[in-house]
Amino acid sequence: MARFLTMASTIRNRATKAAAIAFWLIVWEVSSLLIGEEIFLPSPLSVIRALSVSMAEVSFWEAILFTLSRIILGFVSALVSALLLSAMSFRWKWLGILLDPALKIVRATPVASIVILILVWVRSRNLSVIISFMMVFPVVYQNILSGLRDTDHGILEMAEVYKIKLPKRIRYIYLPHLVPYIESAISTSLGLAWKSGIAAEVIGLPDGSIGERVYEAKIYLSMPDLFAMTLTVIILAFLFERVFLALSHSLLRRAFR
Repeated sequence: MARFLTMASTIRNRATKAAAIAFWLIVWEVSSLLIGEEIFLPSPLSVIRALSVSMAEVSFWEAILFTLSRIILGFVSALVSALLLSAMSFRWKWLGILLDPALKIVRATPVASIVILILVWVRSRNLSVIISFMMVFPVVYQNILSGLRDTDHGILEMAEVYKIKLPKRIRYIYLPHLVPYIESAISTSLGLAWKSGIAAEVIGLPDGSIGERVYEAKIYLSMPDLFAMTLTVIILAFLFERVFLALSHSLLRRAFR
């Protein structure tokens, strides 16, 4: 009975989400018909048609691979670096004090300004890697550092009394406590990595990137292509988030069984 109720609830939730998507597609179609000019707002059918044409091109898939590889590299580098530096900042307070002003500056500075500054020193092909890194690192770093600071001091005192060695403290006390903080950081920063990475490509215009294709569609006023590339970015970000979250969830939960 409980299983049946769970399945019914799942089906109902999915139907509700599908209805919401259908509603906004209808709003989009009606708005496009009322405006009557595809240069301002193309219809969903025009966008799908443009996307189908793009998908038949080898350059489209090369652009996806180019952008995807660089955003993943920036994201994973930021994740690993934030894990290490947050642990070091927790251990050595002076390091956290030293890093704090730099992180606040990065968070407060607009992405466009950072992109233009970085372009002075870095080739445009590697721009999205660095920008994704810079946008993701502060989020993950702060989340994990907060998790470390919130660790139960009573348990840590017991570990000190029983002289439990540091590797075991990390394995059985710190890491299990950090799982929700890590998952929250990943969930929050994944979308940020995509938004900042694509923005960097639109400004830097590296050859063969999604950002370049978005910019070209805008320059030539090809609104169906612009919407199609935007839809591609949304789909890629959604799939990347789902896959990475599922993978990280599985790895983290298995590690602490």
